[in-house]
Amino acid sequence: MKKVAVIFNGGTISMKFDSRVKAAVPALSGEEIMSMVTGIEKFAEIESFNFSEEPGPHMTPEKMMELSNFIKDILKRDDIVGAVVTHGTDSLEETAYFLDLTIKNEKPVVVTGSMRNSSELGYDGPANLSAAICTAISEESRNKGVLVCFSDELNSASEVTKVHSMHLNAFESPDFGPLGIVDTNKPIFYRDKVYNDYIETSSVESKVALIKTAVGMNSDFIDFAVEKGYKGIVIEAMGRGNVPPYMVEGIERALKKNVPVVLVSRCYKGRVLDSYGYHGGGKELRNIGVIFGDNLPGQKARIKLMLALGKTKDLEKIRNIFEEDFYRIYK
Repeated sequence: MKKVAVIFNGGTISMKFDSRVKAAVPALSGEEIMSMVTGIEKFAEIESFNFSEEPGPHMTPEKMMELSNFIKDILKRDDIVGAVVTHGTDSLEETAYFLDLTIKNEKPVVVTGSMRNSSELGYDGPANLSAAICTAISEESRNKGVLVCFSDELNSASEVTKVHSMHLNAFESPDFGPLGIVDTNKPIFYRDKVYNDYIETSSVESKVALIKTAVGMNSDFIDFAVEKGYKGIVIEAMGRGNVPPYMVEGIERALKKNVPVVLVSRCYKGRVLDSYGYHGGGKELRNIGVIFGDNLPGQKARIKLMLALGKTKDLEKIRNIFEEDFYRIYK
């Protein structure tokens, strides 16, 4: 029987209601959670690892790197066919993307969790965990990068985002949809990813700012980030990749100090492109040296920039990490 490593890393799936604080808190061990996944022993042998009991908002880039290295070591074992990782949903997409960028292994890595804690009716943790384990043992799941499994849907870590604060099916891939589903304990894939990014680095630069644009904004936040020693800035621009005019000077000042600025859209769907030539438009931003982040949401572009800066401080090399596969035809 195939063996799967299940790495428990906190989140709502490990929580229950505490009558003293009148709210859910971390409480369950990995073994207690696995005891609720009834019948899984008919499909796979499970080896459990308790990595942490952290809530999603407590995750840090340094802990993500530690988790990545932990998973890599486990996947080196010949008796392990894949890994399942539990995670708090608030930051799950960021950690899953971090793992996707830093783990280069054909064995499946599947990230899951729950939207309801174990004290709530309809606790979805065991169902998500069993679907993730069934995905990890399948040969069809190999060489697909890191997967996110929720509500019997399989999404790519590079495409998925949390779209709802309370629904059980809280994760979607807005532009492209799921890679597949889990049906009667088997993953079924309907499409594949074309690009599989990998950033080979053992370090991560956590001082990367994320700034969202809105009407009438100026350069104050950009200048503040530079003054406070931030090594990179991600800007969630308007629409196709445009900013209010008074932000341009701050962007220029950041670039002159060798602080990379990555541009993505604040829109739910779509990618950025230098389509507009007015002051603050994408064409001007590209001409002054801004890096374009394709269709990544701000939080994922920030993860990618953290890893890129961990690998190199060269702005052109960082630009290539973001743009090589997506903007070559426009150069």
